[in-house]
Amino acid sequence: MADNAATPAHPDNVAPPARGEEAPPESRPGEALPEPGRGAQPEGPVDPRRDLRASHEDRDRIVELLRVSAGDGRLSIDELDERVEAALTTRTYGELEALVADLPATPGAAAGVPARKPKELVRIECGSGTVKRDGRWAVPQRMEVKVRSGSVTLDFTQAQVTWPTLQIDAEVHSGRLLLLTKPGIVVDADEVAVNSGAVKVKVPWGHDVPATLRIDVSGRVHTGTITAHPPRLPRRSLVDWLRRRPRPRQPWELPARNQPYELPPGRL
Repeated sequence: MADNAATPAHPDNVAPPARGEEAPPESRPGEALPEPGRGAQPEGPVDPRRDLRASHEDRDRIVELLRVSAGDGRLSIDELDERVEAALTTRTYGELEALVADLPATPGAAAGVPARKPKELVRIECGSGTVKRDGRWAVPQRMEVKVRSGSVTLDFTQAQVTWPTLQIDAEVHSGRLLLLTKPGIVVDADEVAVNSGAVKVKVPWGHDVPATLRIDVSGRVHTGTITAHPPRLPRRSLVDWLRRRPRPRQPWELPARNQPYELPPGRL
């Protein structure tokens, strides 16, 4: 009798549920199966700015990062042209970030290397030579500049500003101290004593622009000069003049709202 007892058979290729586990619900004919992945949350946090519209300044920042990365050898000429063209036609932050996802956040720096912290005090002494600070240099909180018969140039157009103010103690004999500024940089040189030299501060964009950095200059000028003005634009070549190309624009200059945005010639 025991040999004739029949045991319930399972379908082929279907393993019986393990002890302690619930058997999956059987699907009936005509019943739709649940879609895999429905209701699953995406992995990692989602940046809420990805869908926000990008501005001309955001595109300029990405284009500058691409240009510097190409100069460092991280991008080829074809990759640079392709990404710059894409950056000028993007609409959102997410599309811009995708163009520089494989590049370091700080141009000219190696990936994973922290940016250099600005110093509180920087001293510059120039005899009869030339000293220049330009590019993405870190602006300190205070500078002591001594110029005898040479020239010192401080270019703030692309400098990394972390302090709201900069105090410059200058001692200029027969040389020159030049400050290259941009909109948002305010230069106050009222505390400079002048013997037979000159102090000139030019603000062509007016005083209505919000200040991002205030530079207070003090000290003495004997027979030299202290000058603050924006960088002069390069002259158009004969070919550009014949083709009626517009003059190269400064990094802070934005096109009119009723005109499509285009990269100024000579920027790359």
